[in-house]
Amino acid sequence: MIRVLIFLAVILLLAFGASWLADHPGTVAITFGGQEYVFSTLFGLVALLAAAAVLLVVWTVLRFVLRVPSLMSIASATRRRQRGYAALSRGMVAVGSGDADNARRHASEASRLLRGDPMALLLKAQSAQLSGDREQAEQVFTAMLEHPETRTLALRGLYMEAVRRKDPSAALAHAEAAQKIATLPWSATAVLQARAAQGDWAAALRLVDRNVGGRITDRLTGNRLRAVLLAALAIDVADRNPEEALDAAKDALKLAPTLVPAAVVAGRLLARKGEVRKATKIIETAYSAIQHPDLANVYLQVRPGDSAADRLSRAEALARCAPHAVESRLVMAQAALDAREIAMARAVMAPLIDPEAGRPTRRTCLTMADIEEAENGETGALLEWLQRASRGARDPAWIADGVVSNTWAPVSPVTGRIDAFVWETPQDQLFLEQEHRPVSLASRSTPALAAEKVTEEPRLEQAERAVESAGVEA
Repeated sequence: MIRVLIFLAVILLLAFGASWLADHPGTVAITFGGQEYVFSTLFGLVALLAAAAVLLVVWTVLRFVLRVPSLMSIASATRRRQRGYAALSRGMVAVGSGDADNARRHASEASRLLRGDPMALLLKAQSAQLSGDREQAEQVFTAMLEHPETRTLALRGLYMEAVRRKDPSAALAHAEAAQKIATLPWSATAVLQARAAQGDWAAALRLVDRNVGGRITDRLTGNRLRAVLLAALAIDVADRNPEEALDAAKDALKLAPTLVPAAVVAGRLLARKGEVRKATKIIETAYSAIQHPDLANVYLQVRPGDSAADRLSRAEALARCAPHAVESRLVMAQAALDAREIAMARAVMAPLIDPEAGRPTRRTCLTMADIEEAENGETGALLEWLQRASRGARDPAWIADGVVSNTWAPVSPVTGRIDAFVWETPQDQLFLEQEHRPVSLASRSTPALAAEKVTEEPRLEQAERAVESAGVEA
């Protein structure tokens, strides 16, 4: 619509000008070569416009002729760029499909045609990674640091390469450098996991607060991470600074009331201070959600001077928090056995050894062996339970990324992930196990990627030796 209005306005102006010239006739005189030429004003104006048009055409042709070399250069560069981007596209497809040979070939072509282009450098780095050439990949990522638009991408690539070659200090340096440029989820997580693996709980807690404030981590996840780190801090300082450990454990339980390690530390330290009621309440809350043997042990030992009968009463009170749990029956049976209530121990264990209940666990078999030994001494039934224990089903344990551990740890020894350990029953085909000792919480080294093989419980080893000796005697 605007263009139509402009066109009409131009037409009106031209019509007005022609009308004005018609109403004001005049002449134009030109003397050239001694000869005088006289024209009307309208003719002179038309001649002037024609001359300007001719000069414009001549200048355009001359300018085009003069620009032919540069135009040819631009056309060549354009074709070169188009070929480079085509090679770049084909290379990206090859990388995505896992075709290392084509990826490397297209990356070389794109680098030749698009010298210094950040995307060509990225393709070259990815093709090197796909081919297993880690050294070249690092060199390309280092070159990408020179380009501001690819600096964070290069730092992430260098971080991944440092992780692959098991260089935690270099990986941490790259992650921290990326954090200084921009708030990125991967770098924030990497730095947080590194601080946790080093046992620097204060720094890790500050990073969690920063990530929550920067909306990298949602508040619910941040609270869980804080609880885990506070529990790790409590375990780390429990022996040398009980008050700090108790405060940290309480803070952790405010965020995660059923977090077993925090409940164990808090219950033990409160019991040591004589605050039995608070300790039992904390243990009961956690035990209602997760029936862990450490919780039961702290609960039964909350008052050191209690008799075996008192501990049996406590075991019954704890069992009421989770009456159908296997752990509750095991705890009650052991407490009854300590109180010499053999019949009660057998009655409590009866549902666990019922054939319809499936294969009994190792702890169940060992508890039945204890009951047989306490009631009848060394008999065939005792040896039978010891033999069944050697091939019994697995009891629940702490599991993280395929690693089975006897003790809880805040960080996975495989991936460095925080809050990776869960209390559950391992699968029978899961043989990779690792024992985490309390000293690992205070260590200042990154998590080992190779797991140690955990030894079986001493009691189970004794059971196996007893079965072997019994077989020799027979």
